[in-house]
Amino acid sequence: MSTFSLDPGPDQLAVRDWLHGFAADVMRPAAAEWDEREETPWPVIQEAAKLGIYSLDFYAQQFFDPSGVGIPIAMEELFWGDAGLGLAITGTTLAAVAVLANGTDEQIGTWAPQMFGTPEDVKLAAFCSSEPDAGSDVSALRTRAVYDEAKDEWVINGTKTWATNGGIAHVHVVVATVDPELGARGQASFVVPPGTPGLSQGQKFKKHGIRASHTAEVVLDGVRVPGSCLLGGKEKLDERLARAREGARKGGKNAAMATFEASRPAVGAQAIGIARAAYEVALDYAKTRVQFGRPIIDNQGVAFQLADMKTRIDAARLLVWRASWMAATNQPFTSAEGSMSKLYAGETAKYVTSQAMQLLGGNGFTREYPVERMHRDSAIYTVFEGTSEIQRLVIARAISGMPIR
Repeated sequence: MSTFSLDPGPDQLAVRDWLHGFAADVMRPAAAEWDEREETPWPVIQEAAKLGIYSLDFYAQQFFDPSGVGIPIAMEELFWGDAGLGLAITGTTLAAVAVLANGTDEQIGTWAPQMFGTPEDVKLAAFCSSEPDAGSDVSALRTRAVYDEAKDEWVINGTKTWATNGGIAHVHVVVATVDPELGARGQASFVVPPGTPGLSQGQKFKKHGIRASHTAEVVLDGVRVPGSCLLGGKEKLDERLARAREGARKGGKNAAMATFEASRPAVGAQAIGIARAAYEVALDYAKTRVQFGRPIIDNQGVAFQLADMKTRIDAARLLVWRASWMAATNQPFTSAEGSMSKLYAGETAKYVTSQAMQLLGGNGFTREYPVERMHRDSAIYTVFEGTSEIQRLVIARAISGMPIR
């Protein structure tokens, strides 16, 4: 078991500084342009791939860091650069986590590399779980996967929504219901290989924030995938469904929730990066903006705002690091520590960016200063990967042992 420490080692610090340089030199100068264009920033992704940042090897190294904080450190620095560009660079990892969480060794070896491609031929991946009528309520998924035993194929029909990289991805990972009577326990994840007939992009969303990240519907119309594309394999699925039918409610994990639970601390780290960036802008502004003959930070009202912002950022980081360390050392989230970290970090990002806008006054409301964009970007962090309300529900159930609704 890794010894717990709040002092990152030299390798982690080197990665942090490397990513910080990329965020400062490549991402920040491009952030406003891609936010306005609302298009996938291929040049930025390709630059990240060329440097080895957008690659399976890089994320695997961080994911398997024995301390657990490799991924949070990486996410915080990239999203300090810009959230929209950060999601464009890291959006593929959610699909990769789905394969890692649910797939066999062979499936991981086959599909994970294809999700990233190569620096010369960059690819994207998409994780497709939410639906028009099934967001927080994952048990309400209507997308169906039916097994065609004669051909050893699964036939998938349905519509997914809010899919990062949806429709433009090389590889899609789709959560579908295989036994509707079992609700969330009757679901499984499937890889849809590139070029599979029947998969198409639906509506592309025009968003309030994270606008450099592609978000769209994915339509699945008679999509056929080989039996080998069922993550975990059919034997394992049949065993899990049999346990569920017998009423063993703890007999297996839900495909979508296994992915989200693994990724929540990383999403919290993204929110911290946004908050830290806004705080730094506000601090610098407060020290240089002169009103009534003195810098505005000389006023307690402003100084106390900044003190609260900094305190909440550091507290959020500690929650994220704790959850990440617990996951890396195989400690159970008995009090939903993963959800705690995402909840507090997401709420902190909204709070800090709002305070930063207020501190900058009229300047904060214009696009001449980045806090306006940061505030828009932060709003999604109390919504996606489980709303703040759902995180509170998960935490409340964990600490009470009661079926709170």
